[in-house]
Parts: sequence; C-alpha cells; structure tokens
Amino acid sequence: MAEPSPPGSATAPTSAPLARLRDLIDRILVADVFLVVAGALWFGLAVVLHGRGIDAPLNVFQRLWEPLFTPAIGLLMAAALISGGLGWWQRRGQR
Repeated sequence: MAEPSPPGSATAPTSAPLARLRDLIDRILVADVFLVVAGALWFGLAVVLHGRGIDAPLNVFQRLWEPLFTPAIGLLMAAALISGGLGWWQRRGQR
C-alpha cells in the first residue's frame, strides 16, 4: 500500500520512474566513490609492500587498473562535471 503524498506536494505519475532512476544513479555513484577510495588505499598499501619486496598486491592492482579502476575514476569525474554543469545551468536560469 502506497503512502499518501503530503498536502501541497504535486507528484506526477511520470516523476516516479525518474525518481527511481535518480536513486539508482545515486547508489551507483556512492558505490563508485567507495571503489575509488578502496583502490587508492590498495595502491598505497601495494606501494609500501613493493618497497619491502612483496610485489603481489601491486601486480594485482596493475592488472585491475585498466578494466576496473580507470572506468571507475572516469565515471566519478564525469559525474562531478555533469553535476557542476547542471548546478551552473540552474543558477544561470534563476537570474
């Protein structure tokens, strides 16, 4: 059973799929941030271990760099640029 909308809120039926899509995109971006941060920590640890003669973590990181971490960083950068552009566009429209 769906909860009723608060008084004064205009929710169109077409906004529900858009809200769900936005929620999905937000969840993907949050997971992406955690992936990028985990990758950065892994890289830092791998460099320290490489200095001590343990090469396995750095080798695994290098194998995962192109298929995993490069797209994750690219997605994060694209989302930041799009968010900034949309914010600028909205502020521009309010003048």
